[in-house]
Amino acid sequence: MKHNDTTRRILVTGGAGFLGSHLCDRLLADGHEVICADNLFTGSKQNIAHLRDHPRFEFIRHDVTFPLYIEVDQIYNLACPASPIHYQHDPVQTTKTSVHGAINMLGLAKRLRARIFQASTSEVYGDPVVHPQQEDYWGNVNPIGLRSCYDEGKRCAETLFFDYHRQHQLEIKVARIFNTYGPRMHPNDGRVVSNFIVQALRGEPITVYGEGTQTRSFCFVDDLIEGFVRLMDSPPEFTGPVNLGNPGEFTIRELAEIVIELTGSKSSIVKRPLPADDPMQRRPDITLARERLGWQPTIALRDGLVRTIAYFDQLLSGHRAA
Repeated sequence: MKHNDTTRRILVTGGAGFLGSHLCDRLLADGHEVICADNLFTGSKQNIAHLRDHPRFEFIRHDVTFPLYIEVDQIYNLACPASPIHYQHDPVQTTKTSVHGAINMLGLAKRLRARIFQASTSEVYGDPVVHPQQEDYWGNVNPIGLRSCYDEGKRCAETLFFDYHRQHQLEIKVARIFNTYGPRMHPNDGRVVSNFIVQALRGEPITVYGEGTQTRSFCFVDDLIEGFVRLMDSPPEFTGPVNLGNPGEFTIRELAEIVIELTGSKSSIVKRPLPADDPMQRRPDITLARERLGWQPTIALRDGLVRTIAYFDQLLSGHRAA
């Protein structure tokens, strides 16, 4: 544990989610006190069950669309459903979570003069016409499509963060997160890594949309969390936005083939029509993160997939036993 003069009281909204729970683990390991706020819409108590008796961990069931009155030193705002299946289930609430949630957390940070971190997304770039995407690219987003509740909600949240920074001199940090995977992903979130692994482990056909030529970049969760902490601890004048993701680019078909190989599955690959507004290319330019944070991913896709497959194998065998 670090010395008391560096121990902080830190709020993580969305702390029972995939990324949030890993962030709680990391902050506790670094010696901080952690307050996890989550309304459990997509988060799960299972993700934080191992922390329940930790002396420096506290869980609050709370929806960030309502104000939260609490005393903390730092805020990580991760609350928002992040997969199409979940954010399209209640698109109005998704936009409210991004926008009202940002307003409420920024208001709290302003009152406390606390540094605040926003988990933004590569979705702010939409279906990019620039490749790879740099932070100064403004994006190509459909404002009235099925994904807009998430894309535009996150874009508006970034606007709010920078306006609070300019108007109230708030210390902000904005990270644009690219595809991340790892243990504690939701098995039914419709994301490509969890989809493929679950289908392979069950011996079901692996569904690839289109020809499977669209590309994605996959960052293992531990690498991403390291980027979060480095960004939060960076000098006050460095606000971001900064891309955090893995610049290694793979086609969806390649991913399917690697998952079949690593699981030893007999699954075949079947093609389905492409969903609306699905980006054809997604790869971060992480030059800024390398230069300003000294950060880059270190965990190779195969290594990360082995750990993720082990998690899902245990999860599914538990379900089968039940």
